[in-house]
Amino acid sequence: MNRREALKRSVLGLGAAVGAPAMLGILQSCAQEDRLSWSPEFLNEEQANFISSFVDFLLPKTETPGGLDVKADIFIDRMYARTYSEEAQKGVVQEIEKFNTECKSNYGDVFAKLSAEDKASCFAAHEAASPKFPKNVWGTSVGPSEPVGFYRGMKSMVLWAYFSSEEVGENVLNYDPIPGPYQGCIPLSDVGKTWSL
Repeated sequence: MNRREALKRSVLGLGAAVGAPAMLGILQSCAQEDRLSWSPEFLNEEQANFISSFVDFLLPKTETPGGLDVKADIFIDRMYARTYSEEAQKGVVQEIEKFNTECKSNYGDVFAKLSAEDKASCFAAHEAASPKFPKNVWGTSVGPSEPVGFYRGMKSMVLWAYFSSEEVGENVLNYDPIPGPYQGCIPLSDVGKTWSL
């Protein structure tokens, strides 16, 4: 299974837990934003470069659009600007600075300027050290949970922005605006790609 497919499967249950009309409105406004004229609402230039680099490394353009193609970085900046409290915004800035400081210490530069190999090493280290999301049944957490931290929270937000975008929903995932009859017992091979909701 390739990385894109694994990420696709890991985010299936996320939309129900995170989806809200305000977030969808922000996502739609990002789809109309021209990349060349975009300037962050909340982040400074270095922080915006961090977010864009994070998004691009996690979801690079392949045979399908990448995270930057669907403007997930713009969405994340607007989420911070429009839905986070002042205290939460300060926390985000501190976490980005902390992440970049660790990158400087371990790899010699901020995340956005690292080589692909160093970015992969950085992601692998954070993946191993970050707590996992709690297990859930139909979007409801089961068992004890602990904060997942900045890295995993950022990864989750990027995936949510990507899979909630119109481009991915209509052109990457299977999209059926008017569902047909229920077919409960068909071979998995007949289903094909993951379905867009």
